Amino acid sequence: MSKIAVHLGIAIQHAELLTQTQKQSLELNQALNNLKSVHTQLAQTEKMASLGQLAAGIAHEINNPVNFIHGNLQYVDGYFQDLTKLITLYQTYCPQDIPAIQAAVKTLDVDFLLEDLPKVLGSMASGATRIRDIVQGLKNFSRLDEAGLKAVDLHESIDSTLLMLENRLHAKGHRPAVQVQKTYGQLPPVECYPGQINQALMSILTNAIDVFDEMWASASLPPNPAPPTLAISTQAFADAVLIMIEDNGPGMADAVKAKLYDPFFTTKPVGQGTGLGLAISHQIITQHQGILQCVSELGQGTEFSIKLPIQHLRSTE
Repeated sequence: MSKIAVHLGIAIQHAELLTQTQKQSLELNQALNNLKSVHTQLAQTEKMASLGQLAAGIAHEINNPVNFIHGNLQYVDGYFQDLTKLITLYQTYCPQDIPAIQAAVKTLDVDFLLEDLPKVLGSMASGATRIRDIVQGLKNFSRLDEAGLKAVDLHESIDSTLLMLENRLHAKGHRPAVQVQKTYGQLPPVECYPGQINQALMSILTNAIDVFDEMWASASLPPNPAPPTLAISTQAFADAVLIMIEDNGPGMADAVKAKLYDPFFTTKPVGQGTGLGLAISHQIITQHQGILQCVSELGQGTEFSIKLPIQHLRSTE
């Protein structure tokens, strides 16, 4: 064998070895990235589960005293009605020339008390009812720690998630309140992991609110912009349901949409986003044999659509 052939053979071996090494390096890098992604997703899931447990604990602690207040307000209102009747009878049939009584009536302004106290009791009842609604929302959202499949009212899931985000929907210094428009269709119960669906909904809604915050803080905000608005609609089909979440934000460029579900991809400044929210949402919906799609154009807002089967196909788990 000639020296040229020997050198050629060695060169080919080196090339094959280099190619194999490069391939192994790529596989190791991919495995490392996958491991990092899984680790971070597990940490995010654990954080959400802890949030669910915290919400459940708060709901449990608040529930009893609120029920006590709400229940007793009915009796207080009844007692007040009885006292009002008694005072009315006294004013009708008893003499009014006793100086001490006349002074007390004037000092206490009884007429004002009789007029205003029902309003105060009504406000207290409304507040207690509102707290009960919040507690119920916390209990619904705390399904994050439930592991099993359950038939779920998705409207309840959406409402409880919005309730958890209500503070963020309020007006801020640079941004008016986010308006929420809901158009709900008739949905059957959907078999799913409710905690995971809540997590996916929260990530999508939080992302939209973050976009509104950035938009209204931007120096390039157009004159007289429309109020920030989230439009949420639902629709049922023969074997699936559809949830659509649309915002009137600035929209996204094609380059951003292409990486939307990539782990750790974010357009937010360093330290303000992990880039995991939408990636985990996509994974959750996919694991439910569903489809998460995004339609967006610059200047035209963004719409996320979630299509979920009504019955979970366990054979694919």
